[in-house]
Amino acid sequence: MSLSDEPIDPTPTIRQDTQSGFADSEPVNSMQEFYQLYREFLLITLVLTGVIFISVWVFYSLNIALNYLLGAFTGVVYLRMLAKDVERLSQDNRQLSKTRFALLAVIILLSSQWNQLQVLPIFLGFLTYKATLIIYVVKGSLNLD
Repeated sequence: MSLSDEPIDPTPTIRQDTQSGFADSEPVNSMQEFYQLYREFLLITLVLTGVIFISVWVFYSLNIALNYLLGAFTGVVYLRMLAKDVERLSQDNRQLSKTRFALLAVIILLSSQWNQLQVLPIFLGFLTYKATLIIYVVKGSLNLD
């Protein structure tokens, strides 16, 4: 019996993999991981916002704490808009929308024009979601899962 007489199994094609479910399971798992990560970011951001809001209220004033809260709320909305953009990413659409940045620009312009609002607490409140990212990275590097 020579090598050419042995039966050769056909190599699976993309279509066969898709029909068997292999190709479909990876995007579903990736999106599940994405939603889990988003919920974790949102939870950490909300907890940080609560702790920082109360701390600012105790050590400064209610007005500054409310300014911080407005910025933190804007940061949560920004995070939500970013998550929606990531959901829409595909092979055809590889760019994120830039309309999120208008949100920050509007809130900073509003705070600079209105006497009751202060720019710094609002901006620092907006950056609360960045502190969430730092906590997540440190937690991941220390394997504190």
